[in-house]
Amino acid sequence: MNGELAASVLLFDMDGTLVDSTASVERAWGRFAGRHGLDASAILAVAHGRPTIEVVTQFAPAGVDPVAETDRIESEEIDRTDGISEVPGSAALLGSLDPARWAVVTSATRALTLRRLEAVGIPLPKVLVAADDVVRGKPDPQPYLQAARALGFEASEAVVFEDAPAGLESARAAGAAPVVVGGYRGPAAEGLPRVPDMAAVRVRATDGGLAVSLC
Repeated sequence: MNGELAASVLLFDMDGTLVDSTASVERAWGRFAGRHGLDASAILAVAHGRPTIEVVTQFAPAGVDPVAETDRIESEEIDRTDGISEVPGSAALLGSLDPARWAVVTSATRALTLRRLEAVGIPLPKVLVAADDVVRGKPDPQPYLQAARALGFEASEAVVFEDAPAGLESARAAGAAPVVVGGYRGPAAEGLPRVPDMAAVRVRATDGGLAVSLC
């Protein structure tokens, strides 16, 4: 039992937090690696939670257009929703919340995010901050700062649910209170509360805010 956290708003990463897309993501990076003779395991070691174009730019050989390659990867992912599923409890939790009190903050593009959420039956957010909405993606704090302000609050008033180091670092840098979702236990998760999935989260309204229980 992790206890209870106070918040004004809740901010959720998507991949690994609301949607289990691990197999789909690994296949996409495997295809990218295969096209260019790269080591897929090296790419996967750093790709999770980061914008696709940043990873492509880091690994693409000289002469490869990062924008065109990113567009290809994103297009393939939008066309392939097989192998993705809801992280347990996600749809029920988000469906129970006031839409003005939560947002999705993701390193995926807006089109891919909406496709994945719809594919697994998760309510679409009133506020979505995607990779194409920011100049600097996770681990920079900009995505979480931007999402909180779009809801009318500061990030210091937010509880953030994240599964990856880049996102946890982004949330911390923004001044939010991160909660680890799933099994990541690296340095970025040290000392943070955690839940196995969204089924372990309970939220109730309080005077002017939210009380978040973590089981």
